[in-house]
Amino acid sequence: MERLLHYVWKYRLYSSAGLITVDGIPVSVIDQGIHNTADAGPDFFNAKLKIGGTTWVGNIEIHNKASDWMRHNHDKNKAYDSVILHLVELSDAKVYRTNGEMIPQAILTVPEAVRRNIAWLLHRDTPIPCLHALCEVDPIFHSSWLDALLSERLERKMLDIFRLLDLYANDWNEVFYITLARNFGFGVNSDAFEQLAKSLPLRCILKQRSSCSQVEAMLFGQAGMLLDEENCHYYRLLQQEYAFLRHKFGLQPLDASLFRNLRIRPNNFPHIKLAQLASILREHDTLFSVILNEEDTARLRGYFRLAPSFYWDTHYHFRHASPPKEKLLGESAVNILLINTVAPLLFAFGRKNNLPEYAERAIALLEQIPVEQNSIVSTFSRAGIRACHAGDSQALIQLKREYCEKKKCLYCQIGFQLLKRANICK
Repeated sequence: MERLLHYVWKYRLYSSAGLITVDGIPVSVIDQGIHNTADAGPDFFNAKLKIGGTTWVGNIEIHNKASDWMRHNHDKNKAYDSVILHLVELSDAKVYRTNGEMIPQAILTVPEAVRRNIAWLLHRDTPIPCLHALCEVDPIFHSSWLDALLSERLERKMLDIFRLLDLYANDWNEVFYITLARNFGFGVNSDAFEQLAKSLPLRCILKQRSSCSQVEAMLFGQAGMLLDEENCHYYRLLQQEYAFLRHKFGLQPLDASLFRNLRIRPNNFPHIKLAQLASILREHDTLFSVILNEEDTARLRGYFRLAPSFYWDTHYHFRHASPPKEKLLGESAVNILLINTVAPLLFAFGRKNNLPEYAERAIALLEQIPVEQNSIVSTFSRAGIRACHAGDSQALIQLKREYCEKKKCLYCQIGFQLLKRANICK
């Protein structure tokens, strides 16, 4: 497979003593070049080689079979005239530049141990193929790889934020509101809460934020939760308020069936989460601006631990009353909002505006939050990779989802350490 040849060349896993052209000329690699991850152009740029007694600087192209050069029409593409060495697993043809000059060609041999290990990893029908061998890798590689994975995860979330900024004319407050609403869905209702926020512009809420009932009326009304006939006085008040506000702002409610209640603890009912979200939106007209200027983690937490209106002290939904209980967000719920809303927005803001201090604050914030408790973290922990804070747990989520599940062992630093071994098959 061609990407394995790329891997062997990039990390110099071949036997350098045996690298010679098909014409018998020895090749000495001074610099293997920069891996081209784009779809077009040679595979490695700016390589430096000594072929025979001559030093060459140029590009490298790699194929399984030499005849792939013609099959891909490189012999007619001037972009490949800069290739100084063609590396192949099977030399079944000679290759030429567009002017007819022959390009030096060498067979790149994949070490048998590497081939055996990668075949075993890629064909294992397990969520984490190398799980049994993780404890054999030096912990220093665990630590450095987790740092890189955390940056990858934040950058992935940053791209989602940038897409929202493009849709909402670079309005950071609107994007923060939509992201916050999504994360108030806490997984099971995330898509529904995001749809709700997109259907109810922040400006509508801010215009009515002096009235608790009107803010709640807009959120519950937009969620399609005010369409029943109920005897509850507060429910009828919200219905009346929403009827007025729906006409005022031209709102169109969602279908209440989007919001799931089954197999959810009462504290996580969408009604309670909407009431908690309403209390936060009422408190600050530009919460994102407040967060940008707040460096104290304890105070950051306080911005999200606000009590909903008194009605919710004795209700989990509109149908029946319940014993009195204040419905503040719990510590773990606040952590989820800090991890998935505040840190990514700070990171994105820093990158977008070339203000690295905000990206650094995002990482520092994650390092102050306890490790997330989930099956991914516990699985890696049992295998020898222990997370110390939320930054590490986010990195492990990135590792599992983007590398282990996608069988991208060739691109994993832990996989790289294991592939060099004589045998990891057990």
